[in-house]
Amino acid sequence: MLFGIPKECPDRERCQEKRVGLSPGGVRDLVEAGAAVIVESGAGAAAGFLDEVYRKAGAQVAYSSEEVFGRADVVVKIAAPTPREIMLLRPEACVLAFWHMAVLWDTVQEQLQKARVTAIGYEVIQEEDGVLPILRVSSEIAGMLAPQIAGRLLETEFGGIGILLAGAPGIPPADVVIVGGGTLGFYAARAFLGLCCGVHVLDISKKRLELLDRYFEGRVVTALATKENVEKFVSFADVVVGAVLHPGEVAPIVVTQEMVRKMRPGRAILDFSYDQGGCVETTRLQGPSGGIFVREGVLHFAVPNSPSLVARSATHAQTHAILPYVLDLQAKGTAKAIKDNASLKSGCYVYQGHVVRQGFGPSVINLDELLA
Repeated sequence: MLFGIPKECPDRERCQEKRVGLSPGGVRDLVEAGAAVIVESGAGAAAGFLDEVYRKAGAQVAYSSEEVFGRADVVVKIAAPTPREIMLLRPEACVLAFWHMAVLWDTVQEQLQKARVTAIGYEVIQEEDGVLPILRVSSEIAGMLAPQIAGRLLETEFGGIGILLAGAPGIPPADVVIVGGGTLGFYAARAFLGLCCGVHVLDISKKRLELLDRYFEGRVVTALATKENVEKFVSFADVVVGAVLHPGEVAPIVVTQEMVRKMRPGRAILDFSYDQGGCVETTRLQGPSGGIFVREGVLHFAVPNSPSLVARSATHAQTHAILPYVLDLQAKGTAKAIKDNASLKSGCYVYQGHVVRQGFGPSVINLDELLA
């Protein structure tokens, strides 16, 4: 099979995606498994992977996205392709990406069906134990990044109140409120705690809160994410981290605009649920472009691809998570790999132009019938 790795959204304004579909090491493993790989020139440059390194790994280097999309049996991306890119694909091609269909479906539905392609979303690939292995990697990185981002937002030069996250002798550290105690929330809590911040985690699951309490040995304050508690904790927070996830669905609004109004000026909100619509009402008001902005006197970080801030590390980590599925596609072909691999099947939104995932239109077709 021929695998294509294009540049990420080169024609989109404001797109800051710096990761690349596979690292050169991942390409080497794929080539050694018998695949042919074509990489668009410059695809890995922002992450520090030059064309020559991909050539040494066994890939061909193409000089146009049209060639990559038009020739590949399987396209390996990070961001979902644009409607124009979808129409470049050959029929029955497969695209792996963070599709986030819950917020993208209306803009790509017609193109996917017309092009008769297969769309597999990393964010909904799920193992038998319930783990989302590829999304988990992004969540881990985003959680560990949270203090770096928050620290910059709180700096005076950046427009923040001008406080040090870790505090200093005689000066208390920042209070951080994390809404959502899943993977991202856990790694954010661990990272902020390493800076001696006051960390508070809210979640709807009492069992999850009990696990966090045991792991952190009581050093993190936990509370159920009732509306009353969210309002109380957000009001005194120096940093609010939105880490709410409903896999494959639009994130619910948990922090309302009224709650944001009660925050002290110059504080910061990091809405890491923004790729699924956002769990903070004031980030949704910014619209699909997101970004870093001030609303109600509070600095907001609403960037859907925050791991791209550390593009090289994130690409390595993402490749490790993606590679088993890509190798399975190479070994068996798209149809058989999806049929045999329950995790790949769980990530399938569209198969050869047919909608196969519930919640995306009335004409959902049973995937097993198509694969029979």
